[in-house]
Amino acid sequence: MINYPSIIPLSGRCKRLSVDPFEIAVKQLERAVQFMDISDEAVEFLKRPQRILEVTIPVLMDDGTVKTFVGFRVQYNWARGPTKGGIRYHPEETLSTVKALAAWMTWKTAVMDLPYGGAKGGIICNPKIMSERELENLSRGYVRAIYDILNPYIDIPAPDVYTNPKIMAWMMDEYETIVRRKTPAFGVITGKPLSIGGSLGRNDATARGAAFTVREAAKTLKMDLKGRTIAVQGYGNAGYFMAKIMSEEYGMKVVAVSDSKGGIYFDEGLNADKVLEWKMEHGSVKDFPSATNISNEELLKLEVDVLAPSAIENVITKNNADDVNTKIVAEVANGPVTPEADDILREKNILQIPDFLCNAGGVTVSYFEWVQNINGYYWTLDEVHKKLDAKMTKSFYDVYKVSNDKNIHMRDAAYVVAVQRVYQAMLDRGWVKK
Repeated sequence: MINYPSIIPLSGRCKRLSVDPFEIAVKQLERAVQFMDISDEAVEFLKRPQRILEVTIPVLMDDGTVKTFVGFRVQYNWARGPTKGGIRYHPEETLSTVKALAAWMTWKTAVMDLPYGGAKGGIICNPKIMSERELENLSRGYVRAIYDILNPYIDIPAPDVYTNPKIMAWMMDEYETIVRRKTPAFGVITGKPLSIGGSLGRNDATARGAAFTVREAAKTLKMDLKGRTIAVQGYGNAGYFMAKIMSEEYGMKVVAVSDSKGGIYFDEGLNADKVLEWKMEHGSVKDFPSATNISNEELLKLEVDVLAPSAIENVITKNNADDVNTKIVAEVANGPVTPEADDILREKNILQIPDFLCNAGGVTVSYFEWVQNINGYYWTLDEVHKKLDAKMTKSFYDVYKVSNDKNIHMRDAAYVVAVQRVYQAMLDRGWVKK
């Protein structure tokens, strides 16, 4: 049995491109509204977050010094309900990235028809070089800095890059300590350990949700997934589970995976668990026995049936999109394809499952966790999987129908579905006029 680490290392961290993530998010919105009947004032409203909070967090380090960290929380839009979004720990975190991800969370919750808005949080830090005590001090300090804008009915954080259930437990405990509730405030944070209100099925929810959308996309192409090939760029939590689920439950052959240090290719198919064991032991998937080492760039050009970029943003651009050779691009990562690359992939008749639809399984099961917390009644794993399947399948066809009816890109269609729902809520609240 594999002893899974509390933090699976982020993988596939290719060199970041000099592209502003929030500019991309705004461009994608501007593209989509061309296909909608929406007022100019609403579009201007939707181009900006409703609230941005930047905080400084003093943390007592193990050597007795006090180090100051910078953190963010962006609540992008709450027209449809309390904002929802993860908290990231990363040395290269930026406000622009957090704003972009908060915008995408807004569209993600809306395309899934969840009663949420979108938010995101982040702290500029390197958790790899911090002790557990330092991470706990940082996590609790972050909550002390932002607690007054958190609440089960206002803003509900969750884990993201380099954060995990243990960190969520510290944060929830700190929140309860500050507000001195007489009853547990389990619903203020999701992605918690099962012992304090977590939900079954949360660990692999992002990948499982993506797998459901790949299954339905394959049906539209009349393609049986069994025996077909898939390449997964990024072998962190989502990438690992994507490889495992697609191979073990759908019979696909995982011919390539990669992380920040490089990738591997094996035409007979890789075993997801064995590759993870190798990565945990050696720090990378590289040099895996019987496989051929390849670069991240080479992985993106492989001839496969499904390509699943599962690491970071902006890996498929106008410079390499023409070399992508697949039938389906499943965007498990946030923002892995630039707007210019979207057009190229569509010209090549590649079916894209846009990120905020493809990777919405995580927030959907987070929603399930919140519902269970509020009601104090918890579901079986089978119930969670069935409910997730139903949500992902319906949302895929909501988007696919708009894409076909309007003859537009799947990403534009996803935006149309999502933005229309947010716009309607803004109209009903009286925030904007038609």
